Amino acid sequence: MNLDELRSLRDRVATEIGKAVQGQDEVVELLLVSLFARGHCLLEGPPGTAKTLLAQSLAAALHLDFNRIQFTPDLMPGDVIGSNIFDFNASRFNLVKGPIFTDILLTDEINRAPPKTQAALLQVMNERNVTIDGVDYPVGDVFFTVATQNPLEQQGTYPLPEAQLDRFLFKLVIDFPDEAAELSILKRHAGQALEHDARKAAIMPVAGLEEIRAGQKLIDEIRLDDEILRYVLALARATRSEAEIAHGVSTRAADALCGAVRAKAALDGRDYAIPDDVKLLFVSTMRHRIVLSPTAEIEGRSPAAVLSSVLEQIPAPR
Repeated sequence: MNLDELRSLRDRVATEIGKAVQGQDEVVELLLVSLFARGHCLLEGPPGTAKTLLAQSLAAALHLDFNRIQFTPDLMPGDVIGSNIFDFNASRFNLVKGPIFTDILLTDEINRAPPKTQAALLQVMNERNVTIDGVDYPVGDVFFTVATQNPLEQQGTYPLPEAQLDRFLFKLVIDFPDEAAELSILKRHAGQALEHDARKAAIMPVAGLEEIRAGQKLIDEIRLDDEILRYVLALARATRSEAEIAHGVSTRAADALCGAVRAKAALDGRDYAIPDDVKLLFVSTMRHRIVLSPTAEIEGRSPAAVLSSVLEQIPAPR
């Protein structure tokens, strides 16, 4: 696979997803960047904005194993990762693997489960291994988590721990589509069967494990110029001195942004990154990694607005 083929693959997958989800082109693009960058993606938005359908459509467009976990307040860690169950007939323990053993994992409404259950994802999202009773089990090298959550002000939600948030490469905030896109959705659904599955039935799988691995290998070969690295670092350090931010981003966050920039460049068919790649990905990479100051919160400032101000303050390389 070369860079042109990778860009074509990205376009084909995006086209298939577009058969079920309209009006979310930027979200689809960043979802694919996250997949190829070996990251994970957190989707936040009110009910009815196609968060779950988006993840299901991605899985339908790929020859990959897919599992879904519906997070609820009574969900236990063992329901996620699995456990050893004693077989009385054979007088031994047998491992019953949980739904986490898959290629693409949809954790639906992740912030409706208590922190103990959310923590069951920490190891696998970072290491792509699961430890059960002291034994490590790999889940696969293309393991990708898409988590959905409702806004925190809704009833029955738990805030995700900072360590959990840091495992996500992007946090993408999904809003309602514009009027034209919303009308297009209604027109399309008006001509389909009412069953939910009909909305993604037309999606054809166009890539599998080998294509994803080949694309990730190409991205590994992308190198960033010093001017791009300095730009990323300047932005990261600016978050630590910004008055509206109580806690800025870490070096690991800056490194995550560099990885996303490499993936964005490759998916666009380029073997080099440009400042616009950094600008496009900066807010989505950092919005869940900063803590706003009390003053900024009182004034109703959002992380995205504060980070956009940081972008405006730091000159991009020419």
